[in-house]
Amino acid sequence: MSGRDKEREIMDILVLNGSPRPNGNTAALVCAFAGGAREAGHAVEVIDVAALDIAGCKGCEFCHTRGDGACVQRDDMEQVYARWNEADMLVLASPVYYGSFSGQLHCAIHRTYALGVPERARKMALILSSGAADVYAASERIYHGFIQGYFGAEDCGVFTAAGAENRSSAKLEELRAFDRSL
Repeated sequence: MSGRDKEREIMDILVLNGSPRPNGNTAALVCAFAGGAREAGHAVEVIDVAALDIAGCKGCEFCHTRGDGACVQRDDMEQVYARWNEADMLVLASPVYYGSFSGQLHCAIHRTYALGVPERARKMALILSSGAADVYAASERIYHGFIQGYFGAEDCGVFTAAGAENRSSAKLEELRAFDRSL
């Protein structure tokens, strides 16, 4: 084992997959990402937030007044909350619908307001899938301008795939190779 390998940080990675299609293009990209990370020795948990029952944030401020960081709503968001402060790296993955993340991923992101900035996550990445190129600008602005920037996390990359790229061996290998390089 080289000195570089010994120094490499083994991370706990949390992926929030916002795709409502369990076997869709985003899922294929997430699978490649997770596979590469696991090959590199990282622990990876993928939470398919679109398959969960997660309501939108009510903006009631219960979490920051009487709730002591707990949301007033009790739903499947508890699965995300359980992992939020444990992960060393957060990865957001979503198809791009109407120029932005899926509604399901938006709901999950908004509901993390209850917990605030993740305690341990110092790295982040974004995976976006679409049927057309050049539709990623709004998602990237939200990611860089708010989420990753606000969290103060290192941006490890934005990975996009459009059309036939989504399941291409080159794109899937790009994601696997990225994870092995973490």
